[in-house]
Amino acid sequence: MPISALRRSGGSLIITIPQAYIEQNRLEAGSLVSVAIKGEELRLKPAGKRKNLAALLKETPPSPNRVEGWDTLPPAGGEM
Repeated sequence: MPISALRRSGGSLIITIPQAYIEQNRLEAGSLVSVAIKGEELRLKPAGKRKNLAALLKETPPSPNRVEGWDTLPPAGGEM
């Protein structure tokens, strides 16, 4: 089992993740991981990929349902 040293960063402690785990789980800087505490163990597992703008736009329906004339309605609150 690899051993890593804890380092201080601001008010937190940080640890490096072994490259083999990063490659195995296709992680990169900014990837989300879930953290679980089980007794004295700290468990990490991938929590899903963070979507970029291109991926979000690709999932957007081509013609969203819009209310006719929505862009000409008067302000309803503190929008302006």
